[in-house]
Amino acid sequence: MADDEVIPMCIADMDFQVAPEIIEAMEKKAKHGIYGYTTFCENYYTSIIKWWKKRFQLQIERDWICFSPGIIPGMNLLLQVLTKPGDKVIVQEPVYYPFYSSIENHQCEIVTNSLLFVDGHYEIDFADLEEKASDPLAKAMILCSPHNPVGRVWTEEELKKIAEICLKHDVWIISDEMHGDLVYKGNRHLPLFSVNPDIQNRSILCAAPSKTFNIAGLQTSIIMIPNDKLREQYQKKLFQFGMMRPNVFGVEATVAAYTSCEYWLEDLLRYLEGNLTFVEEYFKTNIPEISLIHPEATHLIWMDCSKLGLKGEQLFQYFLKEAKVKFDEGYKFGKSGESFLRMNIACPRDRLKLAVERIREAVREMQIKEQSYR
Repeated sequence: MADDEVIPMCIADMDFQVAPEIIEAMEKKAKHGIYGYTTFCENYYTSIIKWWKKRFQLQIERDWICFSPGIIPGMNLLLQVLTKPGDKVIVQEPVYYPFYSSIENHQCEIVTNSLLFVDGHYEIDFADLEEKASDPLAKAMILCSPHNPVGRVWTEEELKKIAEICLKHDVWIISDEMHGDLVYKGNRHLPLFSVNPDIQNRSILCAAPSKTFNIAGLQTSIIMIPNDKLREQYQKKLFQFGMMRPNVFGVEATVAAYTSCEYWLEDLLRYLEGNLTFVEEYFKTNIPEISLIHPEATHLIWMDCSKLGLKGEQLFQYFLKEAKVKFDEGYKFGKSGESFLRMNIACPRDRLKLAVERIREAVREMQIKEQSYR
C-alpha cells in the first residue's frame, strides 16, 4: 500500500472474500442467464428458521419473515406505520447514526436515552428510560442489539428490563440485531423475542446475513414481525413503495450462507478475535493516549480520544490527513461521541498493522508539536 493511500477503516463491511459456497451459488445463478423478477423460494424461509433455531435457540414462524432491501429501509417503513408526525422515538446514544435520520424522515422527535459511560464500560440508564418511555408521545424505541458502536451485548436481565418498561408504557420496540452473529467468546447474543413472550407482539426483530457473511451489497434483509396486524400494514407499505421483490442474487446468497457457511463464520470470529487482541495490545503498549472500549461483539471498536484534546470534525480530519487512516466520525453517533472515533478491524492483519503504526506516528507528531509550542 502506497504511503499516500488512505486506509479505510470506516464503513462496517469486511475486506474478506465471502465463503466459496456463496460464490458457487452466485456463479450458478449467473450462468442461468435469466435475471428477471424473482420471489422467495421455500429454502429461503427454511434456511432462516433453521439458522435462528440453531444459533439462538429461537423458534421463528415462517409467517413472521418479511423482506426489506436493508434494515434502515425496513426501519423507515415500520416508523411510517407505528408513528405520526410529532410522535417521539427513543434511541440509546451514542448509536448508529442512520437511526436519527430515520426518525427525522417522519417528522418525529428523537428522544435520547443516553448510555452511561462508567469506568470505560457502557450501561443502560433505566431510570431515564422509564421516564422517557412514560411520555404519552413516545411510540417506539429503536434498540441496537448488539450495540453499534459501543460493542455491548445486552444481558438477559438488561433486555428483560427494556421489554418490561416498553410493555408497561405501550412503546413498540424495533430491535436491530444485525450484528447478532458477530459475538466474541464469553458473550451470548439473546434475541429480544426470547426474553419475554409478551414482547413478541409489541416488537420487530431486524436481521440480515449481510454483516455476518459480507454480502451487504446484495440488499436482502429480514424483518420479523409476529404481530399480524402490524405485519399486514408493513407488507402494504412494501407494495406501496414497490419494494416487494428481492435481489435475484440476494436470495441465492442468503440460502447458501445460512445452510452451508457456518464454518466460515466460526473461522471469521477466530480471526476477528485475533485482530482485536492485536489492536488492544498495540494501543495499550504504544498509544496509551487512546483508550479502546472493549467490544463484546461486532467488528468495530469505539475509540476514546478525549486525551488528545481534539473533538468532532477536527479529530476525524487529523487522522485522515496526518495518518492517512479514515475512521467513522464519532460525533455522528451522538453528542457524547464528539471525542470518539469508530474503527473497523475486519481486514487482513498486515493492513491493520500498517494502520495502527500510522496512528501511532500521528499521535507522536501531535505530541511533538505540542511540546514545541510550550
